[in-house]
Amino acid sequence: MSGFPVERVAVVGGGAVGTAVAWRAAAAGFRVSLIDPEPASGASHVAGGMLAPIAEAWPGEEDLLELGAASLHRWPQFADELAAAAGTPSGLRREGTLVVGVDSADREELDNLADHLSRLGREVTRLTGRQLRSAEPSLGPAVRRGLHVPGDLAVDNRVALDALQRAARSAGVEFVPRSAARVRPGAVELSGDPGEAGPAETVDCDAAVIAAGAHSAELHPALRDKIRPVKGEILRLRARSSALPPPGRTVRGPVHGRQVYLVPRDDGGLVVGATQYEKGFDTEVTVGGVRDLIADAEQLLPGIAEYELTEAAAGVRPGTPDNLPVIGFCEPGVLAATGHHRNGFLLTPITADAVVELLRGGAPAGIAAADPHRWGGHR
Repeated sequence: MSGFPVERVAVVGGGAVGTAVAWRAAAAGFRVSLIDPEPASGASHVAGGMLAPIAEAWPGEEDLLELGAASLHRWPQFADELAAAAGTPSGLRREGTLVVGVDSADREELDNLADHLSRLGREVTRLTGRQLRSAEPSLGPAVRRGLHVPGDLAVDNRVALDALQRAARSAGVEFVPRSAARVRPGAVELSGDPGEAGPAETVDCDAAVIAAGAHSAELHPALRDKIRPVKGEILRLRARSSALPPPGRTVRGPVHGRQVYLVPRDDGGLVVGATQYEKGFDTEVTVGGVRDLIADAEQLLPGIAEYELTEAAAGVRPGTPDNLPVIGFCEPGVLAATGHHRNGFLLTPITADAVVELLRGGAPAGIAAADPHRWGGHR
């Protein structure tokens, strides 16, 4: 709990989570500053935009599934409110997800996923290769089996980021184009400008929210050694006039044991992702990463060989030891909203709502598994 009334809020980090927190907090009546030298330029800018807690469910991560499903349930209303506040589209896509497999090991993985979801009472439909190609004609003959997950959604990450920034500005959020050096109760200390000496400036506040993604560990002792960078590479493609159009819904799945996803965009685009490496803050795209993504994507959609390659990019996701995010007070006056790993966009609504409730002195339901103190240590 904050321990005292909160009026001024400083949010550190201008990705999807941080900007949504700033927008929702300002709309709730708080005076909000958003601190980021380049908002919307980090992992959120590179994301595929899958909102797929069911398709990405994994035995042993039931808490993450429940948190993701609860946030997914909020996404349609969140998207409507975002579009209204921004005056622009939210980027939400509602077509669902196909999870497909190629070889026998992949198909066994799909069967295990379907059985796991069935035990949890989650709806999935098993499909043959013929049924899959009937639903999505661009799928190739190597695809032999799959699952339809109708509840999972997707969002165009860059459309959503633009809308979030517009909504935040419209709600009165002050954007501070600086880097944070440290967060403490009552203030966020800012890094000095390049080439300048002297003390760092500060942004005074009643409560600070750390939403700086993989850089969050640098800002507060409670997050040190708990948040780490996880590199991921993506490709952005666009169908040329001579090529088959991209699928109408998200297609993802194991290809010879490697996970790949293909997320359509409204302009005939397709996002292909994503590699995953423990490489620190390396954001350079590698030849090997591009090769693997294209090879795996071609197994699912052979027609992409005729697509235009418009972008190859890399970012760093904020990982945690248990793959759950960190949402809550690190100490009075300092909150965390970070560690979302691959689920930043998915968990944006529930994270923003929880932070606003915490700022009001409440105790939001459904986020206990994301407690910053679940590992013990600093309080």
